[in-house]
Amino acid sequence: MEADNGREDSSPHEREQDGQKKRKPCSRRMSLAELGSPKTDQGEGSYDCSLRGESFSQPLDLACHQKTHTGEKSQHCSECGNIFSCLSKLKRHQRIHSRGKPHECQQCGKSFSQSGKLTTHLRTHTGERPYHCSECGKTFTESGNLKSHQRIHTGEKLYPCSECGKTFTTSGHLKRHQRVHTGEKPYPCSECGKTFTTSGSLKGHQRVHTGEKPYPCSECGKTFTTSGNLQSHQRVHTGEKPYPCSECGKTFTTSGSLQTHQRVHTGEKPYPCSECGKTFTTSGSLQTHQRVHTGEKPYPCSECGKCFSQPSGLKIHQQRHNVALVRPSPSAQSPVPPKDPSTLQVPLKVLTIQLVDCRHVLGRNSTLTLL
Repeated sequence: MEADNGREDSSPHEREQDGQKKRKPCSRRMSLAELGSPKTDQGEGSYDCSLRGESFSQPLDLACHQKTHTGEKSQHCSECGNIFSCLSKLKRHQRIHSRGKPHECQQCGKSFSQSGKLTTHLRTHTGERPYHCSECGKTFTESGNLKSHQRIHTGEKLYPCSECGKTFTTSGHLKRHQRVHTGEKPYPCSECGKTFTTSGSLKGHQRVHTGEKPYPCSECGKTFTTSGNLQSHQRVHTGEKPYPCSECGKTFTTSGSLQTHQRVHTGEKPYPCSECGKTFTTSGSLQTHQRVHTGEKPYPCSECGKCFSQPSGLKIHQQRHNVALVRPSPSAQSPVPPKDPSTLQVPLKVLTIQLVDCRHVLGRNSTLTLL
């Protein structure tokens, strides 16, 4: 029996309304069974994601995309154990094992598993950045990088951490954050074995071994291993302190300095000594304390070679060398009268330290002269 208008009955998803096909939003998470098989006569963009507004021509593509929000990964690679959110991504990954990386860059010899990735890579040689941000004008080599950047302007953070609820603008930032909870540090240093949570942190660390400091300060010429360290240093020149304490209003040049300061208010001391159990607010304070147990004295005096466990102890010691001890000349007719103590421009604390430190070398007729 023929249908009206010469057309077969269509499903609710395929019926035309006002000349356009009805769109099916993903207002709730659907299983693959609920989504059903793809319809070959559906128009492009028939299935919308309610969270991001992205459109997909096939229900399976929508289902695969939804897993980027839920974090669900069910497709395992039998070769290397990596897990993927959908079968298409797994198959694309498996080309690395089955065919290698057939797409080679003629400039540097680097190979890629997909031609699209090679195209993107070539822009590192040509300098092409075809994706522009309409808000600030910044340019990018990939549309995905532009899309992630635009969330800085919109404030959109679509990727929540299931452990602590913190949200992130990209799935990559979420993945990196989750290592705080798991303790995973998958990037080891080949020189010393130290491990890091991100490849960028490893790269910055490796400059400790190479001595490379590629980030110079335009004000004073001092160089740094990372751009972040340079940025923090530049606040010395600008006086900028963008991190205020919500408790007392004190401001700091780095977020790390603020975090350390806030422990004054919270009383938190997260760094315990493994030898005696004493706790400290900073790792530096713990490291200094541990020298009590190890006997390490890494601060030598350049004048006499004596070593100290703390720089403050070395500084006090060096004041001994800054004091000139002068014996009276035999031809002197009369002893030089001492200066009026009220005119000495020396802090009382420093003067006391110097006198105590030098008492063992002062003779009976010696005179102490302060420079």
